[in-house]
Amino acid sequence: MAKELSTITEHKPAHKKYVLKKRIPECKNYKVNYSQDLNEKQLETVMFNDGALLVIAGAGSGKTKTLTYRVARLIEDGTAPNNILLLTFTKKAAHEMLSRASLVLDERCEKVAGGTFHSFANIILRKYASALKLKNNFTIMDRSDCEDIINHIVGQMFPKKEKRFPKKSTILDMYSKSVNKVIPAKKIIEEEFPQFEHCIDKILEIHKNYVAYKRENSILDYDDLLVYLKILLENNDSLRQKISGEYKYIMVDEYQDTNTLQADVVKLLASVHGNIMAVGDDAQSIYSFRGANYKNIFDFPKLFKNTKIIKLEQNYRSTQNILKLTNTIIGRAKEKYDKELFSQIESPVKPALICAKNTQMEADFICQRILELLDEDVPLSDICVLARNARMSYSLEIELSKRSIPFRKFGGPKFMETAHIKDVLSHLRVLVNPDDVVSFTRILLLLRGVGNAAVNNILPVIKGNFDPDIKLLPSNKMTSLAPLLKLLSKERSTIATKKPSEIMEEIIRYYRPILHDKYDDFSKREKDLEHLQYLSTQYKNLEDFLSDMALDPPDSSVEGMYKNNIDDEALTISTIHSAKGLEWDSVFIIGAVDGRFPSAYSFNSEEEMDEELRLMYVATTRAKNNLYISYPVDMYDYSMGMVLSKPSRFLDKIPDDILEVWDITEG
Repeated sequence: MAKELSTITEHKPAHKKYVLKKRIPECKNYKVNYSQDLNEKQLETVMFNDGALLVIAGAGSGKTKTLTYRVARLIEDGTAPNNILLLTFTKKAAHEMLSRASLVLDERCEKVAGGTFHSFANIILRKYASALKLKNNFTIMDRSDCEDIINHIVGQMFPKKEKRFPKKSTILDMYSKSVNKVIPAKKIIEEEFPQFEHCIDKILEIHKNYVAYKRENSILDYDDLLVYLKILLENNDSLRQKISGEYKYIMVDEYQDTNTLQADVVKLLASVHGNIMAVGDDAQSIYSFRGANYKNIFDFPKLFKNTKIIKLEQNYRSTQNILKLTNTIIGRAKEKYDKELFSQIESPVKPALICAKNTQMEADFICQRILELLDEDVPLSDICVLARNARMSYSLEIELSKRSIPFRKFGGPKFMETAHIKDVLSHLRVLVNPDDVVSFTRILLLLRGVGNAAVNNILPVIKGNFDPDIKLLPSNKMTSLAPLLKLLSKERSTIATKKPSEIMEEIIRYYRPILHDKYDDFSKREKDLEHLQYLSTQYKNLEDFLSDMALDPPDSSVEGMYKNNIDDEALTISTIHSAKGLEWDSVFIIGAVDGRFPSAYSFNSEEEMDEELRLMYVATTRAKNNLYISYPVDMYDYSMGMVLSKPSRFLDKIPDDILEVWDITEG
């Protein structure tokens, strides 16, 4: 059924149009041979010194290597590591870059200030909390906790809600978008949530009370970290100059994924010296639903005068045939930095567009081609199936299971969102911040005989007071309160001298009977507690541990990780959003039918359609050697009430010498 593909040939020299120019000479006697290790544009980036630099780094162009070498070069030129700030979107990315820089140069690179925007903000705010009249023991709340606060406020303000009133998650979305886009909440509601304009005044009042509640109880959400950092830098000129002067060279990774608030913070951080390097790819901006503003990367030269722009176009991942397709796709974007990726990896194999009769035939084809790839010595772990959304892979998952092809799917239960983990961490949070009424409420509701009414009576008395002999409500149902207060009082008194792992051990010992009583699957959940205990051993103080758990939590529950890693040799199934930054030898993109990819919801918006196009570009650039894009011709869409049968418009009228068409509808 599948067309036979020939094996990849030896690498051939690049086409004449891609011959590299003479490299920039190095004038100094560096320990690292930058000229030898880097191509011309990478070297130009690494050797750039003072001023603003925007690096448009195409997919697979060695962006991480370039950042790594620039860190090493700055240190070799005498810049103190603690004067360099590397801002990334994951803690893992920052750690990887600095570890690699250490291998390139030496251990000094490990001392560079690196991390996410939020983790950096957390460090600065705890250091200068008094300037903002904040307590430095503030608690950082995750999204579900913030939704609970919203729900509590709504319940108090409007006991009888209107029929068409937004849910707590929607109210939080409105607030978060307003903050991250730096747009008034009223305008956000009018433009993005017009169905709730009738209750706009009530929503704005809820937002106002939400802000006051957090302030009163020393609670910050993720957005607050950046909001307060911006306020600190804007309203304290001497502190802004001090902080900006301390970080003399700033580098920002994945700049296309920054939101308006983050762009404002970057400008303030670089205000003293203007030594800012932003690295990103406008073609890979796919996170607008998180508040990312793709225009930031186009506006960067406006924010910083005399910005130099360097484009990294040599791709080290994919064959030239795959890049011909990806260049064609992204060339159709309305707004973009013009660039053309090229590769020295040659192969006779071209990307293929597979037209299948239905989703079952599509799944059959993929399974058969996977087995053929295994025969060609492509490891199962180097094969990936990408989908526009998680639901689109269900038919394939069934077929893979029938054929005993092991697979793992990105996603699953989030570690920090599991109830038992939140229970344990709530106990730790109130030790650090006794004003944290959200965590206090959670742990009180775990006790027998304590409900919402009792909590409302207990909290005003118990807040900040862990005395086990405290006189509370006269009720024989409150007997379970004494052990809790005794535990909190004991651990609070030793918090400065005990290791986090020791405190964790005590909390888990207390909590275990509650776990057994509350959950039928307690034995599985205990594995998560063991993992949490292990994580705590890596920290010297409880505050840092709790901050990292909030800002950079583990991805999956331990139970989920066990399920996903039964066989290391497993096929990967992933949404495209989750696959960004990753790569595989062979990639299948399924369900590429117009109306699903791009989504029909994007048809009336040029900006949304362009983001869908970029999503297709990200998907296709994950493949090294083999790329297959498939679509069924009779996919019924219930929301539209019609059969979808045409391939994605992003693949329309692409010449056969770039994208082969395989029609298997008669197979």
